[in-house]
Amino acid sequence: MLASKFVHEIIGHIHLVEKEERHSIMQAADWIADSVARDGLVHLFGCGHSHLLVEDFFYRAGGMVPVNAILETSIMLHEGAVKSSKIERMTGYAPVILDNYNVMAGEVIIVISNSGINSLPVEMAQSAKERGLKVVAICSSAYFNDETRHPSGKRLSDIADLVIDNHMPHGDALVEIPDFSMKMASGSTVIGSVILNMIMTSVAEKLVERGIEPPVYVSGNIPGGFERNQVYIDKYRQRIKHL
Repeated sequence: MLASKFVHEIIGHIHLVEKEERHSIMQAADWIADSVARDGLVHLFGCGHSHLLVEDFFYRAGGMVPVNAILETSIMLHEGAVKSSKIERMTGYAPVILDNYNVMAGEVIIVISNSGINSLPVEMAQSAKERGLKVVAICSSAYFNDETRHPSGKRLSDIADLVIDNHMPHGDALVEIPDFSMKMASGSTVIGSVILNMIMTSVAEKLVERGIEPPVYVSGNIPGGFERNQVYIDKYRQRIKHL
């Protein structure tokens, strides 16, 4: 049964990431905890389907508060899927996007790109580093030998200060369709969510170890939830563009 095959594959990849990427995930959490402890932010960026993870970890019950989601609509699917793919391969656009956000030296940006070969995520990492941010990449090592689409010949993994491998296969899809040369069921979104949840919960753990209450949203649908969240919103509204 192909549905069970997908579940088996994705569970296997979750365990693989937990085993192989734990050190890198803890390093990312250390950097972010340092930033949050200084009232800094963690910035998230991704194009196309990677954008889903950016939005998923922004302003969410059970999520870290000081998350700045870089939400550039031109690279989201709802404004044209084909157009977003073309823009992702353009050069010179990342600094223009980043200019619209409040980023500070010493903070962390997580750039999510399964392939890590397209120009926009590569240049977002470059632009962030030029502004003094630490760059964490979430991408697949399956593409490390692929030809890049950036004139420099560099990949996201070449620019980042820290790379977290999502261990997705080339092409992302996990389930082979019998009798046809095709695969289905992409896994990078699920695994990316696992990685980000591991990072953020580890950030909270490290803050607790320092005696700092982790800034975490609660559901606005529980008693007192809206009022609790409003305190955080008032604190971060001037720095987080989309609050």
